[in-house]
Amino acid sequence: MSLLGASQLNLHYADIEIFSDVTLQVNEKAHIGIVGPNGSGKTSLIKVLLGLQDFDGGDIFKSDTLRVGYVPQTALQSGSGTLSDQISKAFEHLVQLEKDMETSAFAIQESEGTARSQAEKRYSDFLDEYESLGGYDYQNRMDRVVEGVGLSDTNLATLVSDASGGERTRAALATALLADPDLLVLDEPTNYLDFKGLEWLEDFLNRSSNAFMVVSHDRFFLDRVASEIWEIDNCQLKSYRGNYSKYKTLKSEEDARFEKEYIRQQEYIKREQNFIARYHAGQRSKEARGRAKRLDKIERMDAPSNDQTVSISSSFASRTGQTVISTDGLDVGFSNEGNQIKLFDVPDIEIERGTTTAIIGNNGIGKTTLLKTIIGDIPALSGSSNLGHNVKIGYFRQGSDEIADNITVLEALLEIKNLSIGEARSFLARFLFTGEEIYDQVSSLSGGERGRLALSRLLITEPNVLVLDEPTTHLDILSREALESMLKGFEGTTMFVSHDRHLISLLADNLLIIEDGSVRHFEGTYQELLSESNPIIQPSEDNRPVQLPAPQKPKPKSKTNHKKSKPRNNTRSKKENHEDSIANLESQIAELEEKLEEASTNGDLESISTLGKDHEELNLRLDKAISKWVE
Repeated sequence: MSLLGASQLNLHYADIEIFSDVTLQVNEKAHIGIVGPNGSGKTSLIKVLLGLQDFDGGDIFKSDTLRVGYVPQTALQSGSGTLSDQISKAFEHLVQLEKDMETSAFAIQESEGTARSQAEKRYSDFLDEYESLGGYDYQNRMDRVVEGVGLSDTNLATLVSDASGGERTRAALATALLADPDLLVLDEPTNYLDFKGLEWLEDFLNRSSNAFMVVSHDRFFLDRVASEIWEIDNCQLKSYRGNYSKYKTLKSEEDARFEKEYIRQQEYIKREQNFIARYHAGQRSKEARGRAKRLDKIERMDAPSNDQTVSISSSFASRTGQTVISTDGLDVGFSNEGNQIKLFDVPDIEIERGTTTAIIGNNGIGKTTLLKTIIGDIPALSGSSNLGHNVKIGYFRQGSDEIADNITVLEALLEIKNLSIGEARSFLARFLFTGEEIYDQVSSLSGGERGRLALSRLLITEPNVLVLDEPTTHLDILSREALESMLKGFEGTTMFVSHDRHLISLLADNLLIIEDGSVRHFEGTYQELLSESNPIIQPSEDNRPVQLPAPQKPKPKSKTNHKKSKPRNNTRSKKENHEDSIANLESQIAELEEKLEEASTNGDLESISTLGKDHEELNLRLDKAISKWVE
């Protein structure tokens, strides 16, 4: 059964097209992930579908009884009372039923005869509805969901007006989940969730029998919960069956097919243009004009987009020793009004040259504090952290560096290191800033572009150790992939804080895990950690397993079935057959024309007549073959 549908939706902002001719359908139990670059229109599409934003054309169809729960990126911007009061609104109907039952019970005691019977009937009806809606268990459900999204009793008692953005968003998420809507719509729900919260939400969604749509840049999350991916790019929406990894496989195959078909078409066009140019005048001018008309009818394919990747090669001012960082009796914390507050102790560790270490743990547990203490940015409460021989650190802070908005991309690099314009242009090109883009104002850059620029400023100083604090925050998937490409190409030592499990899985070969007031050094990959029984990291049994490439190990061959569906194979085979027929006919016509020319020279009228008929027949067959190919 369809819950929500749309046909040929169009949306513009002024003269800018956001999306066009979008047709879609959301069925019961659909688990849809929505992806696309920042600014591609993902949030706009959601708002249009939910009736929260006007659109320029098309139709939207909804079930008459559809109940929707929507959690935007910035939720609960206003509201009275505490966060607990807001979450309790999910059970307003049950609370009202409790009041109705109380009123009916009082009426039963105070009335007799028919009035009493009527009161008893009302009470029975209220009770039946209360029980069917899980009234006796709603407080327990609320407690479980509140704990799952990471809200403490202290958080719940906070006034909405005083709560942080993360607390408000998690409260809105809890409210929507508890309301049990027919269709749950979540816009970037993972932004404020830690590992524990992410795992809990994945488990909740996988257990849900209701439909949901979720916008996310978290590829790990999409792999776990989505069974269908909607991609919004270049103003179009495409749907792919499967989770995110399956979508990437299908998308790659689709791009390869498109590129091959584009090359075939370009070869055909070039061949025809050469013929037309050669014979536009003279004996074969009529045929050339015919071919020109046929060529005009062909719908030209757009050139396939070449996705550029950032490529860096390591250039170190000096090489570090084998041991890059070592700690000895390190206690991490901070001072508050003269009092030392200890967060956790750190085991004695050694970080070796060329390794990649990820620092992971729940929100607010002290990951950034640990990172800063290890590199000496803030003092330890006790013990020491020691940098090895020739260590030169490049530190990438949360917020993509403090770059002034009123300077250009080029100036942002030149203020770090004095280079010639040519040297700067060449270096920036490795971070995908080419041509006139180097003169763009920093204020005009997207989050991903600012991240690339910040990393270019970092690497121009030739560090041999990279330290990064939440480098993927606010980046879309394409920008995250570009960052991963940069970091994979870095041959030095890397240490980073992140809640991006895809980044951690791809890059880290060892982990510093903060839990229970201490730090554990796990000398293995994130995939290996998943096999351990760890309540913070271990996925629930109901979550679908995701196979990700382990860092510094041979990548297993994908087990994805790469066979194409029969309809696509048939379509492709027919297209190739038409192209072969066209080439064969053109070859026959060329041979025939040579014979015609020879017969004309010899004055052989009989041969000219016979060959002329054959020539006419072959051209008719060629016209038909081209018409079928164009279709």
